[in-house]
Amino acid sequence: MEQLTVRGVCKRFEIDGRSVEVLSPTDLTLKAGEFGALIGPSGCGKSTLLRMIADILPPSDGTILIGGHEPARARREHEIGFVFQDPTLLPWRSVLDNVRLPLELVGNSARLSGSTPQELIDLVGLSGFEHARPGQLSGGMQQRAAIARALILSPQLLLLDEPFGALDEITRYRMNMELLRIRAETRTTSLMVTHSIQEAVFMADRIFVLAARPGRIVDVVEVEVERPRKLSVMNSPEFAAAVDRVRTSLFGDALGMLDDA
Repeated sequence: MEQLTVRGVCKRFEIDGRSVEVLSPTDLTLKAGEFGALIGPSGCGKSTLLRMIADILPPSDGTILIGGHEPARARREHEIGFVFQDPTLLPWRSVLDNVRLPLELVGNSARLSGSTPQELIDLVGLSGFEHARPGQLSGGMQQRAAIARALILSPQLLLLDEPFGALDEITRYRMNMELLRIRAETRTTSLMVTHSIQEAVFMADRIFVLAARPGRIVDVVEVEVERPRKLSVMNSPEFAAAVDRVRTSLFGDALGMLDDA
């Protein structure tokens, strides 16, 4: 069953009195429980596409369905979780209070899977930091809290916009492993924007490679690496083949990917 369907979706902005197409008509699908990654150069429309799926921006044309529902309905029914590059935690609230904030905002309309805020804090590895303020946490720990908050309403679709882009490489690998572990337990369909080829291959089942100006999908790479994944899979021929395929799609001269450089 398809959890996410994007058909003919494009986005145009009015800039200085002219219409500029930032994303050409785009198609993609994700099955329930699948992990997808969007990768491409800056300005290719990755984050724009993610925000249209999340009902933050309206598409200029095309159709988006989440579990068979339009994004506006999916958002109202709390079927979408969103994790930004900046954790966007409220600095005056504790980890526990930040994680349960969505419950306070939606009141009795919340859909719960049985996971309490404390259980999600335990799931993301923040046990013992429930009463810490964001300023007392490392960047990686703040992102763990943000992921827990995004999962509190049991979304059908988790959207991640470069969630680890601001972290150092060591912390980023650790967070990749943590996110894979969390996903294995929740089985939430996920779509992540990243600029890292290795991260895309390590995390995803399918990688959607975009070119810029206007943004468009130029390749879809199926990652033939078994799960569960450990860092050691990066030494496998399957991992190397997927990295090479994505790299070729990104930088092959025939695709004109470097025109904006």
